[in-house]
Amino acid sequence: MSEPNESRNVHIAGENVEIPLELPVLPVRDAVMLPGLNVPLAVGRTRSLAALDAAGDGGLLLVASQLDPQTEDPGLDELAPVGCVCRILRMVDARQSTRQALVVGILRARIRTRTTPDDAPEGTALRVQIEPLPEPQQPSTERDAARARVTELAHQLIDLREDAPEEWKAVVSQMPTAGLLADMIASNIPVPTDDRIALLCEADPTTRLWQVAGLLEREVTIAETHRALREDDDEDGEMDPRRRERLLRRRMRDIQKELGEADSGEREADELAERLEALPFGDEARTHVDRELRRFRALPTHAPDRHLVRTYLEWVADLPWGNATEDHLALHEAREILDEDHHDLDKVKERILEYLAVRKLAPEAKAPILCFVGPPGVGKTSLGRSIARAMGRKFARASLGGVRDESEIRGHRRTYVGAMPGRILQNIRRAGTCNPVFLLDEIDKLGADFRGDPSSALLEVLDPEQNGTFSDHYLEMPFDLSRVLFIATANSLATIPPALLDRMEVIELPGYTDRDKLVIARRFLIPKQLENHGLREDQVVLTDEAVDRVVHEYTREAGVRSLDRHFATLVRKVAARVATDPSVAPLTVDAEFAIDALGAPPHLPETAERTEVAGVVVGMAATAHGGDILFLEATRSPGGEGVRLRLTGQLGDVMRESAEAALSWVRANAARWLPEDALGAGEIHLHVPAGAVPKDGPSAGVALATAIVSALSGRRALGTLAMTGEISLRGRVLPVGGIKQKVMAASRAGVKTVLIPRRNEKDLVEVPEEVLDQLEIIPIDTVEEALEAALEAAG
Repeated sequence: MSEPNESRNVHIAGENVEIPLELPVLPVRDAVMLPGLNVPLAVGRTRSLAALDAAGDGGLLLVASQLDPQTEDPGLDELAPVGCVCRILRMVDARQSTRQALVVGILRARIRTRTTPDDAPEGTALRVQIEPLPEPQQPSTERDAARARVTELAHQLIDLREDAPEEWKAVVSQMPTAGLLADMIASNIPVPTDDRIALLCEADPTTRLWQVAGLLEREVTIAETHRALREDDDEDGEMDPRRRERLLRRRMRDIQKELGEADSGEREADELAERLEALPFGDEARTHVDRELRRFRALPTHAPDRHLVRTYLEWVADLPWGNATEDHLALHEAREILDEDHHDLDKVKERILEYLAVRKLAPEAKAPILCFVGPPGVGKTSLGRSIARAMGRKFARASLGGVRDESEIRGHRRTYVGAMPGRILQNIRRAGTCNPVFLLDEIDKLGADFRGDPSSALLEVLDPEQNGTFSDHYLEMPFDLSRVLFIATANSLATIPPALLDRMEVIELPGYTDRDKLVIARRFLIPKQLENHGLREDQVVLTDEAVDRVVHEYTREAGVRSLDRHFATLVRKVAARVATDPSVAPLTVDAEFAIDALGAPPHLPETAERTEVAGVVVGMAATAHGGDILFLEATRSPGGEGVRLRLTGQLGDVMRESAEAALSWVRANAARWLPEDALGAGEIHLHVPAGAVPKDGPSAGVALATAIVSALSGRRALGTLAMTGEISLRGRVLPVGGIKQKVMAASRAGVKTVLIPRRNEKDLVEVPEEVLDQLEIIPIDTVEEALEAALEAAG
């Protein structure tokens, strides 16, 4: 129970008010006190006068309605459960032991318990413990709609009642809060006491507004009936001047509407209504839009909320509800378009043709959610555009790299200044159709912070079972995304959350071989650069030797982005020559010209040179850029106590443990592979160059063991051999991932022989035949097999 002097700070009408949690009670009969209203009360009962004395002039008390007006001395169970905390503005003594008190309602409060002792003297004021019920301050779209409906009905009632001045419309429209509007109207229309008590007990202003709207609808109907009857009676008689003026103004508005001279606000509302009426909404969406349109009509043209509602309705009208393009289902034509835009990528092209075939046989089939994963520059983004062209659909793209706010996906709620839909609906609107090809670019680079997790917001977008009723926070009604073909792109799957990854069908684009790059250069890159630089094909002759040198010696990447930049540099040099002296055309670009234009080649075969000394081994790594080779170096420094292992090159924890496991295996098998004194006291130093680049993973285990044996035995590793595989303490070579990327990287680096775990042989089916033809692939089961294949013979 609260102490007598305990109070609570409550925010009311822009200011903080201290409300005591124990107050005297003033029961009233056949009346209901509502917050915000000034009401004179005649007080004559003993306990009621005691309540006024206990509160004092300017003090607070609780005005509670009696459930039975006949009760002379009501208890708590005979009062409404919710009363109104009021402040006494003035008290005046009247005749016959009565007083007149002018009170103003402050806020609702629930009656908790009686605090007046049962043995209190007769005539003692009834005191109770209360729980204040302040109005919720958070904005609400539902509350705005209810307020607009109540305002509209109140204006209708004011127009229908002769005793209601026009100024009341401004009073209704300018009420500061929704709760005060509901209470003010309820106190000024005839409402049964029980209904008023129900309104007092309802703390939620939105619910109260809808209750008041029902009461207003009844009053409007009654007023319309009375007006019709009076007009019939007054047809031949003299009309009241004020009523005559209102009638003339109403007729003038009707005439302006007939002449097309209605005010711009009405024309604007009619145009929006016409656009919205033609859209194929569902029942839920139609109800929501009609409510917002009614609210828009009810708002004056100068109202600050009017442009917000108009912007919202224009957004709804601009979205492509049911407006879909027809798919091109001719498979051979689609294949021709895909081949025309991209070389190779057969797996992706086959998947798109399969989808078109399913669409042809089952038009209502759900669209797949595809995810293209591959290194930069392999054509993931441009492939999405090509797919849209092949299917005859519009193309939409949203770049997700660096997006950290969940509202970027699902939109902002309309209560915020500058609110707008998320990127999904923005791009759907821009595309103009409800079934575009939608590319979610760089989905692996989404962020997350205190503003939310965008990847979690994408779970609904990329789930075929849910995206048929996608709900944007701004739109607040379902929009069908089930017909959209979503395609995500990523460089790596490691940073994509498992729940999001589970919703997508992953298609890997590992990269291009050198032969592929030569074809791409001739078919796509060189013609594009010639066009971009204003050159005709007959002005330049690029020899095969020059193109081959650029491909092999100036780039070592899985994609073709760097290759494209080098050809751009080469063509700029040609353009400068031709612009300076047009007579040099056609200009022949040979290998010498290419080296002069591009500088010294940065990528030359170096594996043989790097492995000329013992202790250096070539390993392979799968990266977000498609794969690469790396050199592992080992050396031994005698001295100190025992055998110590030192690791450098910014190695991760997993790779460090692989090195320790490799050293343990070497020590256990030293009798076979090392001289007698090779494992004497000293330090074994393992280093992986490119120390600024972090490295981790277990797949370098076999290479680390080979490097240690090579350094301690003095036997060099073969210069054109690379290896990969995890090892166990027993010397077993375990399978690893990224075989396709590693093998292709080894091929690009000039490696001739590759050692892989035997259990990874199945992954070779994904490696292009031309790469396998260039390499000797040796499957291994144990570290011994790797040492026998990789190290030169003893002596």
